[in-house]
Parts: sequence; C-alpha cells; structure tokens
Amino acid sequence: MEKNTIQLRNGPRMPLIGLGTYKIQGNEVILETLKTALESGYRSIDTAAVYRNECDIGTSLKLVLPQLDLTREDIFITSKLAPKDQGQGKCREACLKSLSNLQTDYLDLYLIHWPGVQGIKPDDPRNCQLRLQSWQDLEHLHKEGKIRAIGVSNFEERHLHELLCHCEVKPDVLQIEHHPHLVQSQLLRFCTENSIHFQAYSSLGTSSENNQLLRDAEVVRIADYLGKSPAQVLLRWAIQQGIGVLPKSTNQEHIKENIDIFGFCINDKDMEALNNLSRGSHYCWDPHHIT
Repeated sequence: MEKNTIQLRNGPRMPLIGLGTYKIQGNEVILETLKTALESGYRSIDTAAVYRNECDIGTSLKLVLPQLDLTREDIFITSKLAPKDQGQGKCREACLKSLSNLQTDYLDLYLIHWPGVQGIKPDDPRNCQLRLQSWQDLEHLHKEGKIRAIGVSNFEERHLHELLCHCEVKPDVLQIEHHPHLVQSQLLRFCTENSIHFQAYSSLGTSSENNQLLRDAEVVRIADYLGKSPAQVLLRWAIQQGIGVLPKSTNQEHIKENIDIFGFCINDKDMEALNNLSRGSHYCWDPHHIT
C-alpha cells in the first residue's frame, strides 16, 4: 500500500484514491462493485452510517478478500458518524455499531460527517458543544485502537480552528467537496499548514445526467488533448496536488478507468486553467450556515 499513499499524522498510510460508496446499496450490487474495485487495485473503501450500506460492505469484504488473496490489513476502511449521533456517549455507541456492521475490529479512519446535529437549528450553539463532545469520544476510541485515525467531513476553516483549539488529538483528515467548479484554496492551505490531509468528494460533480463539470468545455478540451476521459482529468487534477479522491461508480469500466490516473500528468498551464474554472458551485452540501 506504500505506492500512491499519504502518511497521516496520527495513523497509517492512506491511499490517495478510494472507492466512494454513497448511494450504492444492495448486497449483490455492493459485492460486484467491491470485487471489481479490489481487482482493479483499489485498497480504500469509504462509507458512512447514513449510507446504510455498512452491513453489506462488511459481508461482501468477508467474501471477496479471501478470493483475491487479500486480508483486512491490506485495505483501508473509512466510516462516518451520523449527525443524529453527535454527543458524548452517542458517538462512541455509533462508532462501535459501525465496527459491528462492517465486521471488523478496527476502522482505519472515522470522521464526524457533519458539523451540525440532526434536529438542532444551524445557528444553535449546541452544535459546537456536541461536536466537541463527539471528538472527545473519538480521541478515546483512537487511544483504544478501535480507530487508527480520526478526522472530520464538511468542516469549514472556522470549525477546524475551533476543534484545533480544544482537541488533544489533532484531526488527520478533512473530507470536503472540492473540484474545479469549487476550488477551496484557502481551506486547502489551512489544512496543509496544520498537517490535515485534504480529501475531496464529488470530484466528478453530480451523478445527474446534466453534469456541468464533466461537460465543461475546458475539462473536455484537456481530456481530448491527453487522450483521457473528463473523469480521469478531474481526478488527476486533484491527485496531482496531493489531494485524495473518492470516485464512486457501479459501472465496471468506470471503476477501472477512475483508478487509472497515475500514469500521466496535466501540464502547469492546464492545471491553472482548471483552477480558474472555480465559480463557487456546491453540487452537494454547503456547511457555511452551521455555527
């Protein structure tokens, strides 16, 4: 797993590319998707409690890993805390449930999925109190070895700064929406300065047919020039900056194509052109309103 990985501050080495599993459900679909991904070279699987697929992923891995002569130690598993489970004790219970669902003794990475709490208004100060309590639970689970690395998702710089002021164990990872239509340069700089690995989701835009990012004329131009797909260009743009990516697909050819991004480079001029496409477009969630 040494090649194309990043060393996390408190934990193991983490593959720069992982398989995203958001909206991928059904035992047969997950089994075939994981088998194709692992055969293609993926060694990182990203899930979450709210995806409602942890049990099927755990069962599928038990079947697929021996078939491919792989062990649990060969793969990196990430899951995330649901917003409804924020707070002291609730976070710990939720994490242990994820461990049980995934049929594993430890998680390589566990994230607080959202800075807010389900059922609480975005501007309620309890959001801050409860997410800090959740972090304390994660610190204890980390010390116990049940989580090898801990981090957050959808946190803005102010949320991270607050966490850094109160934590004992600093976060390893920030998982956030990031792509050429939403270039979060300042947040990336903050994470780099604080040794927090910056991992992007929604690197390919939306999953709808009207995908403006994949159809962007500049992305298509660069893809044609390189003889690659627009998806490969978007993923390479991130990886080339040391940013992790989590492409998701159930299409076997797309799964294989998405990991084939390490054998080419985008030149400086085209990297700049992609950076200049930013227009503040959130295709998923926007956490700016969470206090």
